[in-house]
Amino acid sequence: MYLAITDVKPQENYLLLLTFENGEKRQFDMKPYLNIGIFEDLKDYNMFKTVRVNFDTIQWDNDADFDPEILYEQSQKIPGTL
Repeated sequence: MYLAITDVKPQENYLLLLTFENGEKRQFDMKPYLNIGIFEDLKDYNMFKTVRVNFDTIQWDNDADFDPEILYEQSQKIPGTL
């Protein structure tokens, strides 16, 4: 079972602040993915900032999206949050 994403905020240095349905906040580093396929478009920081919640995950204006399970498993818990 995976947790849905309820909020996303783009941060500097290609980081994403993710909030999951259980209230947990986690940080996901996009840099390792910026040389892979459709994610290359996100090197343009204006495109990177178009990220938004779409159903249970996140999506950008170029239609790139991520599996919420990967976002959870590959992100780091932010200390002091749920």
